[in-house]
Amino acid sequence: MAQIQVKLVRSVIDRPERQKRTVKSLGLGKMNSTAEHESNPAILGMVKSVQHLVQVTEL
Repeated sequence: MAQIQVKLVRSVIDRPERQKRTVKSLGLGKMNSTAEHESNPAILGMVKSVQHLVQVTEL
């Protein structure tokens, strides 16, 4: 499967707790932090639920 890089580009302040937990489970902490993941349905579902907060690039 392909690799994707996820970057946190918007803050999680004033976001619902569920979105905060999703961002943390993607391995993102502070603004502009990045994480690399395998492109599988679980990861893609998490990315889709916080797509307004992150930037995704394929590697």
